[in-house]
Amino acid sequence: MPNFLKLLIKEVKRETAAAVSILFNVPAELKEDYKFIAGQYVNIRLTLDGKEIRRAYSICSSPESGELRIAVKAVKDGAFSQFANTKLKAGDVLEVGKPEGKFTFEPDAHKQKNYVAFVSGSGITPVLSILKSVLKSEPMSSFVLVYGNKSPEETIFHQELHDLHLQYVNRLFVHYVYSQAKADEALFGRIDKSVVNYVLNNKHAAVEFEKFYLCGPEQMIDTVSGILKEKNVKDSAIKFELFTASVHENEIKDLAGHSKITIMVDDEETTFEMSQKQTILEAALKQGIDAPYSCQGGICSSCLCRVTEGSAEMKKNSILTDKEIADGLILSCQAHPTSDTIYVDFDDV
Repeated sequence: MPNFLKLLIKEVKRETAAAVSILFNVPAELKEDYKFIAGQYVNIRLTLDGKEIRRAYSICSSPESGELRIAVKAVKDGAFSQFANTKLKAGDVLEVGKPEGKFTFEPDAHKQKNYVAFVSGSGITPVLSILKSVLKSEPMSSFVLVYGNKSPEETIFHQELHDLHLQYVNRLFVHYVYSQAKADEALFGRIDKSVVNYVLNNKHAAVEFEKFYLCGPEQMIDTVSGILKEKNVKDSAIKFELFTASVHENEIKDLAGHSKITIMVDDEETTFEMSQKQTILEAALKQGIDAPYSCQGGICSSCLCRVTEGSAEMKKNSILTDKEIADGLILSCQAHPTSDTIYVDFDDV
């Protein structure tokens, strides 16, 4: 399957004043190509004002629904998000990549488990897919959602969550946190230590959670994961996905030289010389190599690849674990070669 295929838009649904969900029409012959696991995302590619842009958006529908739907929240100066919220309509066509990502959940109908998620803003998108999959396909399990927003009006999928709560009483529990509005039965403020402790030590003190899903800005994820670790929650039980990352970058010294690099993409090798001041992705794209990428900001994992010879350092990493880095994985949009020769494999990930 090519990296991107054209899909017709079946529906553009207004979710909030600043967010829409987009339902794609996936023809029968492509159903297998667009099968996904709850929590995954797709990349969107299009040309606006003569410039190609790529963006990654999480799938908000569940695998059980048979639908492929994403949600797009408008952000200031966001080229695609503004376009999607103001001009995109049913009948339009977008280029859509196949589902990917590791922030996932796979149900087991025979298991009885409890899950909790802490999400902020559009971080609800992949978690909505996960919780719907839990409710539908793991019928003995429960899900607790802690969902932070500015106000009820800016809460994406507010009505859908309300309907799910009524449908799955005693299995789905939703705790809203609003930073700029006070509402009945909602917490005021942000998702911080007091909120995490209130949910885990008070509202659900008797519950043992199998997995903790965190999705939103890096600061929120760092706060919640730090509290969980203080409670002796194992790293393996915490899954997270960033929607925005910090601007902090690691300083990589001695990048004045050049490297001979060999890149493997789609079973094709390309060898060339590159400046170590360039990222591996920048150099690959400059050579006309069709390397996978999306955000170019170290948030998604679309540009993931493996260094099998030589070495590279990343200026920013908020995704990969120490073990994954030790196994040679890098984000090519953040990685600079630090050896005279280096072999990078995009296929072996």
